[in-house]
Parts: sequence; structure tokens; C-alpha cells
Amino acid sequence: MNQGPHILMLAAENDALPGGKVGGIGDVVRDIAPALAALGCTVTVLTPGYGFLATVPGAQCLGPQAVDFGGSPHSVMLFEVPGRRAHPGVRHCVIEHPRFDAGGRIYCDDPPDAPFASDATRFALFCAAAGRALLDGRFGRVDVLHLHDWHAAFLAILRRFHPAYAPLQGLRCVLSLHNLALQGVRPLGGHPSSLAAWYPGLGYEHGLLADPRWPECVNPLAAAIRLADAVHAVSPSYAREILEPSEVDNRGRYGGEGLEGDLRHAEAQGRLFGILNGCEYPDAPPPAPGWAQLLGAAHDCVLGWAAAAPGVPSAHFVAQARLAEWRARAQRPPLVLTSVGRVTDQKVRLLRQPGSDGRPALVALLDALGDAGVLLALGSGDPALEAWLTATSARHANFAFLRGYSDALSAQLYAGGDLFLMPSSFEPCGISQMLAMRAGQPCLVHAVGGLRDTVEDGVTGFAFSGDSPAQQADALVATLKRALDWHRDAARWQALRDAAAAARFGWEASARAYLSQLYRVTPAA
Repeated sequence: MNQGPHILMLAAENDALPGGKVGGIGDVVRDIAPALAALGCTVTVLTPGYGFLATVPGAQCLGPQAVDFGGSPHSVMLFEVPGRRAHPGVRHCVIEHPRFDAGGRIYCDDPPDAPFASDATRFALFCAAAGRALLDGRFGRVDVLHLHDWHAAFLAILRRFHPAYAPLQGLRCVLSLHNLALQGVRPLGGHPSSLAAWYPGLGYEHGLLADPRWPECVNPLAAAIRLADAVHAVSPSYAREILEPSEVDNRGRYGGEGLEGDLRHAEAQGRLFGILNGCEYPDAPPPAPGWAQLLGAAHDCVLGWAAAAPGVPSAHFVAQARLAEWRARAQRPPLVLTSVGRVTDQKVRLLRQPGSDGRPALVALLDALGDAGVLLALGSGDPALEAWLTATSARHANFAFLRGYSDALSAQLYAGGDLFLMPSSFEPCGISQMLAMRAGQPCLVHAVGGLRDTVEDGVTGFAFSGDSPAQQADALVATLKRALDWHRDAARWQALRDAAAAARFGWEASARAYLSQLYRVTPAA
């Protein structure tokens, strides 16, 4: 039995549970909980059940929990769910309610005129139920309340302003910022998805809840930044970047996304901390697949995705045609450039950015790559961006865009590539670059956020920057050309690979920083 503090984590995602992940929050929650438990903590991770997590084999129903929400009583069900891997000191729980079921999805897609409307209501109910269960002792003694991103931030509001939740002020409250671009802003009132509708009669200080740009709206993330005892950014560089305003169009810089004033205030009070996320390191790295094996795995994935669609999407048709060309040649290209990630503006914006010659950076990069190599990119997301990548692939014989996702295929890309491409416009921490380096694949990255903190230019990979979007696009292409020059020197490239493989960003160091900086406790182990 662990004798250290008991941490209750609230999050929207938890990749310790099958289907419990969409993005990086799920990775972090999955890995930091056992790392903290190894230092003597007890950790309970709590998420919504979304209509399917409570059906995991071995799930145990812990009974109903009463909660007031929207002016009427509700009953939710609490479950304990076994994780993919059992860890002493770690417990996974979910709360189920019909409102949380979005047809097997974690997040809803709301129309542009009502952003976050469905999800904000779901997570406002989740936080109210979680706080009520905590107050009723359903999780035993808890010492620290750790909230992840805006989805869990409503509990910070209830803790401060709702009389029934006032006893929670005796717990230390920590907020982790995984992505400031998403803030869950909703009206204070006058809408079914608003603060007044969720928690009718709640008295509050307007300045502590209001969005700094739209004062008639509640910003749960801003409120939690103002109310938490400690605010955690997921890398030291990101913690510095978010203190400045975003200047995307002119300077290509992503900063505090309108919350930089609140974040500077938190820093001045000694409440803001930048702690790098970690990565797990197996005893033996996975073997690198051969070229034919890698192409075969990609072919099988695309074929499976196509079979599951009512027709054959153009992305799968183009990908299969390109893979067939490469398989017919048989010989491995000199350089295999790889990319794995969500197809979002954050990840693709710089690739679409025209450089000084007017060409999008991706087109210029593929032209510079020429016959010296190929680019294999795996991911899905924004349909318009997917269509652009598909069209670009159709016009360039050295580019295959694989529209979809597969854990097995991503692992083969990490292990089988020569250079990993990650030109994110911003990156709070990032995990893909760590996974590629772990497999001995150097990375080419935009020197922002966690990419700056993990990839050392000329040592474990290549990093670029620029003072405007066009300069960043030019720098990306110039850096690829520099990498191609390095690749012609086999000994130099092998040293780069060895250094990438030797780099370590372990979770133990992150967990110790959580304890000393965020939780303010001494580890028991």
C-alpha cells in the first residue's frame, strides 16, 4: 500500500483504457499515473465513460452518485475499470451518464455558431458529479486535485464559488495545460449551454470567470488558471512562450492565445511551472522493419481503411497507387522521411505556408528531396487538410499520404525511417519526436515548445525557426537540404542516429518535478 499522497486526476482522456484517447492528454495521463505511483503516491484517474468505457471487461460498478445539475437532481454511475496494464497504486474510474454518450466518440462536433456547446455541458456535468463523489468519500482520502485542460476546469469554479463544494478548498488544486488553443468558452447565460444553465444561482466574481476578450462569456480554462494553486505547462519552453501574445499572421508565433495576461500573473505569483512530459523506454528497442515489410504494412492498412468505407476515398486510391509504384521498384530509397500526427492546422499550417518563391513549403521540400528519398506521412483529421495532402501526393511521386491511423504502422514508421518530420506551428510538448528518437530516428522539427526542449540541432536532429511564416517555410526547406548533406556522410549520420537513440526523457524525472513543484510534497520512494 502506497503511503504517499493520493492524487485524484480529472481528464477527458485516459489511454490506459481501450478507446480512451484522442490526443496527447490520454498519453500523459496513462504514463504519469504509474510514474507517480512508483514514487509512493496513490493515483486515481477519473474520466467520463462516454457510453463505452464502463463496458471494458472486468469493469466493476461502484453504484450511483447523486448530483444536482441544471437545476434538477441527476444520478450518475461510478465504475472502476481495469487498465491495459495493472500498476500498484493506480486506479482508473469512469462516470457514466446518458449525456456522456456521443456514439462512441470522446468529443462532439458542434456547429461554428455554437462552439463547444455539447462538450461544455457534458464536462460541466462530469465535473459536478466528480466533485460530489469526492465530497461523499467515494475515492477515499484525497490530498491533491489535478485537473487536465479545460474539460476538468469547471471543478475549479465549483470549488471556489459553490457553497456545497467549499470543502474542496482544503485540497491543493493543480491545473495542467496541454493545449491553450482549446479553451471551452461559452456564454455566462442566455443559452442552454451556459454557466447559468449548468449551475443556476451560482454566485461568482465576474473577473475570475470571464473570458478576457468576450466578457459576457465564461472561459473555464482562464478561470482555472486564476484559481488553481499551481499551473503546469507541459514543457519549459512552452511555459515561456505562453507568456507572450500570439502573433500568428505576422510572426508565425503562437503564445498565450489571449490568456497571456493571466499566465503572466500566475508566473509573478510563483504558480506557473514548465515540466517536460516524459516517454517510456523499453529494455530493447523494436527492430527496424525492412523496406518491403514497411510498404506491406502500409498497404494492408490502406486496404483495410478502404474496405471499411462505403466507397473508395480518393486518399486511399492515391495512397495505394503510390505504394504500388514503390513496391514495384523494390529498392529502398536512400532517405526515408516519415511523419506521424493528427492532420490539423497546428501540424500542417507550415507545410502549406508559401515560402519566398511562392511554393508551399511541402512542395518545395518534396522538390528538394527529389530522387534522394521519399516521404511517408500517416495521419487523419481536418477533411480540407486531408484533401490538400492527398492532392499534393498525387502530384509528387516521392510522397505517400496515408489517411488514417494505426498504432502498429506508426511504430514501424518510427523504427523504419531515417528522418522524422515534425514542423508543428506550436507544440506544447509533443510525443512523436520522442518516439522517433527512441527508435534511433533523428528528427527535423520547428524549434518551438517541447520540440525545442527535446531535439538538439546537429546532435539528435535538426531544428529550424524564423521570424515570419514565410521565413519559417524557407527555413524548413533549407534545413532539409542541410540534413541531406549530412546524410551523405554515413559516419556522421550514424552518430546522429546513435545520439537520438541515447536521448532520455524519462517519466521519473517528470514525476519528481510534479511532487516538488506542483504538489509540494516529498516522494515516499
